[in-house]
Parts: sequence; C-alpha cells; structure tokens
Amino acid sequence: MAQQMRMQAMVALAMVLGLVMMSSASAAITCGQVASSLSPCIPYATGSASSLPAGCCSGVRSLNSMARSSSDRQAACRCLKSLAGTIKKLNMGTVSGIPGKCGVSVPFPISMSTDCNKVS
Repeated sequence: MAQQMRMQAMVALAMVLGLVMMSSASAAITCGQVASSLSPCIPYATGSASSLPAGCCSGVRSLNSMARSSSDRQAACRCLKSLAGTIKKLNMGTVSGIPGKCGVSVPFPISMSTDCNKVS
C-alpha cells in the first residue's frame, strides 16, 4: 500500500517534472524513470510531510536532465498525469509549486488539464 502510494506520488511529481523538462536532445524516458525520480516528493505532495525532502529536488533536477527531447517531455507528462490519477490525497496545488521550490523553471501550468501533446 505504501509502495503504491509512493508510486502514485512519483507519477504526479513526474508530471510536474516532465513539464519542467524543456531542453533539446533525444532519449527514451520511461514511466519507471519518472516514478523513481519523483517518488521522494510524494510525502510532501500528499501532505504527509510538512517540508520538501532533499531527495525530491534531486529527482526533479534529474528528471529535467533526462527529458531532453519534446517526445521525452511529452512521455514524462503522460506518465505523470497517469500516476497522479492514482495517488490519493495528492494536492495538485502543492505539486505545481515543487519545481519552483527546487529551482527548476516550468514555462506552463502544472495541471491535470495540461495537454501533453502540446508540451515541447
């Protein structure tokens, strides 16, 4: 159960990070990579931790580095949205603020309504 919640939180955070990844290059990013990178953020994103764990920002920056191409960023976005839908008590307002707290800039809103096909 805890592992499932963790995976869900990772997905949501991956979504945030996927949107953050606005670079250029190419590589195939997997949902597993997205989830692993963002799993440390789940306790904060669900309100079970009052402060952002250091591992969360490391994961956000790592995911941002991995998602170099538009297709990588779109894939990460899809993974994040999918995972976010499975995490109970996920606070999207909190999730949307994580990149900024980690010093990562995201040029579009972090939201379940984001059209991943338009992420470049």
